[in-house]
Amino acid sequence: MTVGVGLLSLLDSGSPTRSSGVTLSPLMAVGGARGVEAVFQTRAPIEEDRWHTIVLVHSGSPAGSAATIEESHRAVGYDGLGFHFVVGNGAGMSDGQIHVGYRWLDQLDGAELAGLSGSSRGIIEVCLVGDGDRRPFGREQLVRTAQLVNALADRLGISPDRIRLHQDLAQTSSPGRYFPRQAFEELLASMR
Repeated sequence: MTVGVGLLSLLDSGSPTRSSGVTLSPLMAVGGARGVEAVFQTRAPIEEDRWHTIVLVHSGSPAGSAATIEESHRAVGYDGLGFHFVVGNGAGMSDGQIHVGYRWLDQLDGAELAGLSGSSRGIIEVCLVGDGDRRPFGREQLVRTAQLVNALADRLGISPDRIRLHQDLAQTSSPGRYFPRQAFEELLASMR
């Protein structure tokens, strides 16, 4: 697995709004403030006991970005991007690029996950750009997602059995039939 050292992109381009987030380069080192650990530099204090589950979803479209997902979320009545994190696939965002959304930066609940009965409170929502029912996710996107999930789980004390796929919790195929569950779990285990 090759992970190079890169620089932190401070903000997405465009005018700053409440929904603006921070985007991490796909070439960042795993550790330190310049790597995935940068996700812990939030605007509101992290309530570690609050977060108990990480759920992986897909965007359902072959291309997209945090901005395009936010646009579609606003169209259905959400107050901006519904997810805490978005991981790019090279079609709209760089492959492996992580967008840290305002809901994570401000320590807010994610939007209600489709098909989930009950609250999304305490659930960290990670969206992979792509449609896992049509094609597999790329290696770089999966590695960066695993790095993110591993860092969150480690810092917040979330056990491996609380790292779930959307389809585990609701009547949906998300993140899709091509999501490599076993390989992803092995990748996570190798990072611990």
